Amino acid sequence: MFLLSLIHGLSLVFSLLFLFPLLQILITSTSTDNNGHKSYPLIGSFISFSRNSHRLIHWFTDLLSESPSQTIVLNRFGSPKNQMIVTANPKNIEHILKTQFENYPKGKPFTDLLGDFLGIGIFNVDGELWSTQRKLASHEFSAKSLREFVVSVLEEEVNQRLIPLLENAVENGEVVDMQDVLRRLAFDTICKISLGWDPCCLDYTRAVPPLVSAFDVAAGASAMRGMAPANWVWKVKRLLNIGRERHLKEAVGVVHRAVDEIIRERREHMDVSENNRDLLSRFISSGHGDELVRDMVISYLMAGRDTTSAAMTWLFWLLTRHPSVEQDVIKDVTFHEGKLTFEDLKKMDYLKACLCESMRLYPPVVWDSKHAAEADVLPDGTAVYKGNRVMYFPYGMGRMETLWGKDCLEFRPDRWFTEPGGFKMESPYKFPVFQGGPRVCLGKEMAFIQMKYVMASVLSRFELEPISLKEPAFVPLLTAHMDGGFKVWVRRRSGSDL
Repeated sequence: MFLLSLIHGLSLVFSLLFLFPLLQILITSTSTDNNGHKSYPLIGSFISFSRNSHRLIHWFTDLLSESPSQTIVLNRFGSPKNQMIVTANPKNIEHILKTQFENYPKGKPFTDLLGDFLGIGIFNVDGELWSTQRKLASHEFSAKSLREFVVSVLEEEVNQRLIPLLENAVENGEVVDMQDVLRRLAFDTICKISLGWDPCCLDYTRAVPPLVSAFDVAAGASAMRGMAPANWVWKVKRLLNIGRERHLKEAVGVVHRAVDEIIRERREHMDVSENNRDLLSRFISSGHGDELVRDMVISYLMAGRDTTSAAMTWLFWLLTRHPSVEQDVIKDVTFHEGKLTFEDLKKMDYLKACLCESMRLYPPVVWDSKHAAEADVLPDGTAVYKGNRVMYFPYGMGRMETLWGKDCLEFRPDRWFTEPGGFKMESPYKFPVFQGGPRVCLGKEMAFIQMKYVMASVLSRFELEPISLKEPAFVPLLTAHMDGGFKVWVRRRSGSDL
C-alpha cells in the first residue's frame, strides 16, 4: 500500500512539474471556438471542461443554447481530430440513431466502461451479438402473456406492499423517502419480471439481499469510470485492484454469483411444458447459454430499476408544486372496483402526458453516446472524424427554446396534446428519452404501464407533502436521481375510500 501511494504521489509531482510550464506556453496561444469555450493546442478543451466539471449538464445546456446548430465540439488531448461532439439537434440525432445507425455503434470506449458489470448483455454490445439479442427480446416483449404478467406483478407489489407501507406512514405520522420507496418497488418489480425472483426490498422489516447492495455498488462504480479524466486512469486502478475498482470487482462477483445460482436453480426445476412467464425462463427456453442469459437479465435489471423510479420521483415532486395539475391527474385516473386493468391504464393519457413532461425536464438518462466507425458529416455540417465520441443530450434538449418554445422551463403537460385534445407522442429524435431507431427501448410501453399503475394507485389514495420547500438537486450518473432523496409527509387524500 505504501509503495502504491509513493508511486501515485511521484507521478502526480512529475505531472505537475511538466504540466505547469506547458500550460503557460499554451495559454498564450489560446483560441475560442464558435461554441463559447476556450480550446488550447494539445490539451484541447481540458481546462474549460475541468472548470465546469461540477456543473457539466448546465454548462453543456448553456453552450448548446448559444450554438446556432444546437451542437458543440469539445477538443480532447492530442490531435485536433480527437473530438467529443455533443448535440441537441433532432436532425443530427435521427442521423446518428437511424439514418447512419451502422456508423454509430456504442463502440469499445463505451462498452469498456460497463463491460465488467453488464458483460455481453444487449445494452453493452454491437453488431451480431446485439442483433441476436434484440430479435429475441423483441419477440418476448411483444407477447401478450408478458404484458399480463407485468400487470399481475404490479398488482401484487402495489396492493400488498406499497399501499400498506404508505398507510402505516399515515397512521404513525412518519416521514417517508419516496425516492427510496420507489427504487425498492422498482427493483422488486423488475426482479420478479426478469428473474422470477422476489428480493422483498419493499419490506423494510427484512435485510436487503446481498445482490441488491452489490448491484448499487457495481452501478455506481461503473458510472464513475465515465467521470475519470482519461480511460487509462481507471484501467490502471483495475490492473492494480485498488480503490473503487476493487469494490467494483467484488460487487460484480456478488451479482454474477447470485444470478448464476438463480439460473442454475431455474434450469433444474423448470418444466418445459409450463407457461414460464418471467424473462429468465423465456431466455432459458430459447436455448442460450448461461453467460449470455445472465448478462441479458442483468441488463434488464439495470434498465428497469432506476429509470422508472427516477421518472416517478420527479413527477411526484412536480405535482406538489402544481396542485391544479395534480387535480387533473386525479380526474384522469379510472378505477373499476378498485382494480386497475391494462385497458384502464391505456386510457390515462393525461397521466402519460405528465410523465413525458417530467422526463422532458428531468430525463432518467441524461445523455447517451456513440462512437463513429468512420468519418462522417452531420446534417448541420459538423465534421465527425473516425473514432469521435458523438453524444446526444436529452437533458439539454428539454431546455431548448428552439425545440419547446419560450416556456421550455415550465412544467406544462398540455403541450403533449394536439387540438382537439388528443395525446401526441413527440418524435423520438426531439424527445429521445427512450432512444430511437433500431435501438429504441423495447420496454417503453412496459415502463409506462408500471409508472401509470404506481402513480394512479398512490395519487388516488394519498397526498404527499415535501418536508422541504427547496428545489432538490438533479444528480446525473448512469441514471439520474434526486440528491438527498424525496422526503415527504403522507396524508390520506380527502374523499378516498380505497
